Amino acid sequence: MLFEIPAALLSWFYGLTNSYIVAIALIAAVVMAITTPLTLKSTKGMLEMQKLAPEMRKLQNEYRSDRQKLNEEMMKLYQEHKVNPLSSCLPLLAQAPVFYIMFRILRGLIYTPRGAAAPVAERVWLTFGNEAEAADPGFIPRYLSTDSDLYLALFGEREMMSLGLDLSRSALEAVADGFGGGIIYVLLVVLLGGLYFVQQRMVAARASVSPTMSPAQQKLMQYLPVVFAIFQVFFLAALVVYYIFQTLMRIGQQAYITRRFYGHDESLGRQAQRAGEEAREHAKKNGEGGGLFAQAKRDLAAARGTDGDQSSKNGSSKSPDKPPTTSKRVTQPKNKPTASNDSKGRPTPTRKQAQDKKRASRPKSSSKRRRS
Repeated sequence: MLFEIPAALLSWFYGLTNSYIVAIALIAAVVMAITTPLTLKSTKGMLEMQKLAPEMRKLQNEYRSDRQKLNEEMMKLYQEHKVNPLSSCLPLLAQAPVFYIMFRILRGLIYTPRGAAAPVAERVWLTFGNEAEAADPGFIPRYLSTDSDLYLALFGEREMMSLGLDLSRSALEAVADGFGGGIIYVLLVVLLGGLYFVQQRMVAARASVSPTMSPAQQKLMQYLPVVFAIFQVFFLAALVVYYIFQTLMRIGQQAYITRRFYGHDESLGRQAQRAGEEAREHAKKNGEGGGLFAQAKRDLAAARGTDGDQSSKNGSSKSPDKPPTTSKRVTQPKNKPTASNDSKGRPTPTRKQAQDKKRASRPKSSSKRRRS
C-alpha cells in the first residue's frame, strides 16, 4: 500500500493527460500540497525559536558547566513561550520517505527482470506478447493494476518517451551513448542545480545568521543542495523532472513565506531577525561564535578549568597529618672514609687526622749545635 496508492494516482493523472511529464508534474503538485502546511508550521516554529535566541544565549553562558541544568532551563523557556523545538524538523523528516517512495515508484515503472527473474518474465511475455522478443521482454511495471492506462502504455516497452526525452535513462547513461544525444539530460541536471541555488538564496536572504555558525558552515549549507543536484546524473530522468517541478513549486512557496512572515517590521520574521542580531552581537562581545568546533573547544576548556579549580581546592583543603620523613640511612661515597661518633656524641677523627694532630703536639727540637 505504501507504493500502490501513489502509483495509482500517477496512473490516473496519466490517463487524464496521456503524458508522462505532465503526470509527474501533477504528482509533484499533490506532494507539495500535502507538505506545505507542515512547512509553514515548521517555519513559524523556527522563527519563534529565533526570537528566544538572546535568552537562550544567556542560559548557555550561565549554565555552561552544568549540562543537565541547562537542558532543564531550556525546556522551561520553551514551555513558557509555547515553542516546540522539534517542529522545524517536520519537513526534513517528511522529505526522506517522499524521496524513497517516488524513487521506488519511478524505478518500478520501468522494471525489467534480470537474472533469476528473467525466466518468469519470459513466460509472462510468451503469454501476452511476441515470442520473438521473449529474450528481452521490456518493461513490466510494478505497483500498478494490469488494466490501468499507465501499465498498458509501458508494458513491453524499452523507452519511456515524453517530449523527446527517454525518462527511463539517466544523464550518465545518455552521455555514455553519445554526448550529442546526452547533452539535454545534462542540461536538466544543470537546471535543477540552478533552481536549488535560487531557492537556497531566497532562504539565506531572509534568515538571520546563527551566532554559533562560522562563515564556512554558512556557505556549506548554501551550496549543499547544489551538490545534491549533481548526484542526479545517476538517477532516472523521470526523477530529475519530478524534482525540477517540485523545486519550482518550492520557490513559489518561499516567496509566499517571505510575504507572510516578513511583510512588515513587526512581523514574526523581522522580530526573529532582530533577536538573532542581538544574540550574534552578544556572542561577539563575549568572544564566542566561530562555528561548532570553536564552541566545542570552549566547552572543553571550561570543563578542564573547572576540574583544575576543584583539584586545587581539594589539595589546599587537605592538611598534612605529619611532616615528611627522611631516611636516616646515609650511604657514603665509595672509597671515602665514613665518619663515626664517640661515646659523647663527638665525631671520631680519622686516622690521618690523628697522625697530623700527634705531629703537631710534639715539641720542636733545635737543630743548631753550640760551637765549642
